[in-house]
Amino acid sequence: MRRAEALRDQLEQDIVTGHFRPGDRLDEQSLAARFGVSRTPIREALMQLASTGMVELQPRRGAFVASLTLQAVIERFEAMAALEGMCGALAARRITEAQRARLVAAHEECVEATRNGCADTYYYANERFHRTIYEACHNHYLAEQAGQLHTLLKPYRRLQLRAGHRVSQSLGEHAMIVEAIAAGDSAGAEHHLREHILIQGERLNDFISSFGTADVA
Repeated sequence: MRRAEALRDQLEQDIVTGHFRPGDRLDEQSLAARFGVSRTPIREALMQLASTGMVELQPRRGAFVASLTLQAVIERFEAMAALEGMCGALAARRITEAQRARLVAAHEECVEATRNGCADTYYYANERFHRTIYEACHNHYLAEQAGQLHTLLKPYRRLQLRAGHRVSQSLGEHAMIVEAIAAGDSAGAEHHLREHILIQGERLNDFISSFGTADVA
């Protein structure tokens, strides 16, 4: 993983767990000193975060943590559920043998990550799993829209995996999704994917509520 991407992931986590609050200024020099790097990878990481809506870049003022209420995040999860459900329905009808093999392989990576007990390792395997479904739907526009929203919600999807037992539950949901797609069951694939994403929003709500805050970024 490139240095800027690792810094982006750390800053994502700092934001969604409240280390940095909405409106906080993310000073490049201070962050560079904290992580022991030059300002260049810090600047690149902040630009990546700005592309997801997590950070606002203001001319001549710098980078600031964007304000996004829990309600706004949940609404995005609802939209994500609809898009992913559509991807799953089309994938069940259109997936190729090569894509089916990649989907099964991605699921096996998730299984292995669960055995290792690392939520972050599972997070990256989970991302490959969902991206494979987007590809398998064979609808460029739909895959692009789902991919954009997936990127926007990445830090929150990552955070909800830290809720109790969520990783093992997510893995069980993946198994049902793979089974439906492999069987060509469009309705089943759509249903399981929609429920899979909606429960992520609910889990995030529960997890954030345990911190007693309504602003998550």
